[in-house]
Amino acid sequence: MTTETDRHPDEQAADDVTGDSRGLTAPWRRRLRPSARPEWFVGALAFLLGVTFVVVDLAYNQGTLIAPIDDAYIHLQYASQLGSGHPFQYNTGDPVSTGASSLLYAFVLAAAHAVGFSGTALLAFAVAFGVVCFTATTVLVCRLGEALVGRVVGVWAGVLTAVSGPLLWGAASGMEVGLTSVLVTGSVLAFVRERASGVFRWTPALAALLAFVRPEGMFFAFALCGAMLWTVGRAHGFRVARMAWCCLPLLVGVAQYAFYRLATGTFSANGVQSKSHLADRPVFYLGEFVDRTFANVRGIVDHFNGLNNTDFAFPFALAFFLGGLCYLLVKRPEWRPLAVAIVVGYALVVVSASTLSTALIHELRYFQPFLPLFFVLAATGGYALTRLVPRERERKAALHAVLLVMVLFTVVATPTWAVRLGRQSATIRDTDVSVAAWISEHLPPDAIVGVKDVGAVAYFGQRRVVDTIGLATNGFAEASNNGPGSLYEALRALPEDRRPTHVAVYEPWPGTSMQPFVDAGVFASPPLTTFPVRTPPDLNNRRIVPFTDLEVRRADWTLAGSGDRAPVPGGVRDYLNVGSLSSEESHDYEVRTTQPGWQPYTVLRRQADVVDSGRVVVGGETFTARGLTPGEDLTIATRVLSSAENRDVRVRIDGRDAGVWRLPESPDAWTTAQFTVPGELVGSSEVTVELEPTRPLLSPYPEYTSFGYWFVQ
Repeated sequence: MTTETDRHPDEQAADDVTGDSRGLTAPWRRRLRPSARPEWFVGALAFLLGVTFVVVDLAYNQGTLIAPIDDAYIHLQYASQLGSGHPFQYNTGDPVSTGASSLLYAFVLAAAHAVGFSGTALLAFAVAFGVVCFTATTVLVCRLGEALVGRVVGVWAGVLTAVSGPLLWGAASGMEVGLTSVLVTGSVLAFVRERASGVFRWTPALAALLAFVRPEGMFFAFALCGAMLWTVGRAHGFRVARMAWCCLPLLVGVAQYAFYRLATGTFSANGVQSKSHLADRPVFYLGEFVDRTFANVRGIVDHFNGLNNTDFAFPFALAFFLGGLCYLLVKRPEWRPLAVAIVVGYALVVVSASTLSTALIHELRYFQPFLPLFFVLAATGGYALTRLVPRERERKAALHAVLLVMVLFTVVATPTWAVRLGRQSATIRDTDVSVAAWISEHLPPDAIVGVKDVGAVAYFGQRRVVDTIGLATNGFAEASNNGPGSLYEALRALPEDRRPTHVAVYEPWPGTSMQPFVDAGVFASPPLTTFPVRTPPDLNNRRIVPFTDLEVRRADWTLAGSGDRAPVPGGVRDYLNVGSLSSEESHDYEVRTTQPGWQPYTVLRRQADVVDSGRVVVGGETFTARGLTPGEDLTIATRVLSSAENRDVRVRIDGRDAGVWRLPESPDAWTTAQFTVPGELVGSSEVTVELEPTRPLLSPYPEYTSFGYWFVQ
């Protein structure tokens, strides 16, 4: 805690205005027993509202607790597997996967499962744990605000936190929001209390847990490491032991990603592979990445400033937050390292989460845990504003008035969030939970179900699942992001006894389109059953799910591999299966699009008894053919669709011009096209083939869909 000797002069004067206990006389200090401290009343308010949100959930679901998002059941599935001795195997016997975005939370729930919580009881534990963590967060917020500025700021910031609809939603959602928020607030409060001595004992430990609970928490913990190192260096010079302890969150972050690498062969968690702007489209374009990421940043700023109809924060909350930071930086020099760490930490959190395509969905749940600290600094901004009032009595009244307005704007939205939670949980009951119950009752025990929403179906359905989006099933994120053709190839590449026998899928994003699978007969028609969404949308005409119905179908793999058969006679020396990511990688395949920003998504198509994947090309392609006989003529055969005005592509073999290949006009049905490469151009057993426009700069470009290349000699 800050001592009297290192307090800013403005802070001592503030005690008389804010009612800080350090400015009270001894009799009043004796009256303020710990049990009478106002933060306990604020905590009681938070707990009561948290329970109220849970009751609303129960009321919407006939007394049964249902999570408002399917992701909560992903945590429950990982936790039940971990508690049963199958760590991070989404299905027993699967390889380790990294679909659990919070490793610490998975261990917490696994401990609950190990002592007997299962089924809906484990969800009840998760929700209760979230509400308790949320309650603790409000108490910590009161104490943090008091330590930074004064008691009035602390209490009002605690009330703001207690009545915050997004935080109450997150606490009752079964997600890790409550745990993350208590670690964010607790680590900052620990820093505040240990700063004066320059010796950090508890702050590194709490920040390490924060780094373990969420990727966003890890970035914030890294920024806090910088503040600790700066403070220790200023107070004690270069002390290796103390500085090393301050770097504990960095060590935890490194260890976490080392685990990812050792367990899965990549440093990227499955969620990042599936959702990141770096990887969620076939071709990465820097300009597109920047544009999409900062579009999310603008949306987040809009939400935090409270000027849209989501009621995420009170109006102009971001302006007050920035004002509070400026006040600490300018008027409270003892808190400058902390203020800088908060600025850097929030910037890292916002930018890192903004690189995800899901940044603005699920009520901004990635950012909810950082709202308590946000409210502390917003209340500080209100305090700083009222310091401009010249007279003390009016200053005190203005402070209470400003903070009261913040609370009023927040509390009028609280019921909306409660109803939102109830409606969303009813929607999940309508869809994912109902599908899980149907699967458990109607499908044989050895059924394997391909899904888009992988949580409730796996947790309640009690059947092996294949996650077509790639969160819980390794290797499917990239395939799904490339389109239905690549996803088909990834599914058929599974061992026959591991392919989905059934699917429970919907059509729109997230994940690739499912209709091509139905059109090709891979997903049989008619569906076995359909689950329409009957829950009414909210006042903004939105639901927590992006679809209007969810279908269960039987999978039919009878024609799997039919597209691999060569459409021309002769000795096939090599075969490039366009759409299959593994085949494309082994052939150095690349689409060279003429127009930056164009995405060569894969397609899935059936003609007669042939099902094949292909890729839409605008411009040209390059790939390597292997296993050839040097000096012999080479026939390149392809299955192609083309209806473009310009169907001419120039062929280059190892950089040498081999002529122009005019693709056949075939707008509705694929056809076979062949091009003969003279033997003198085949100089080795492998050659690089380049297909490019005859007019590289100007439109119209060659536009076609290639389904594969066979190399015949």
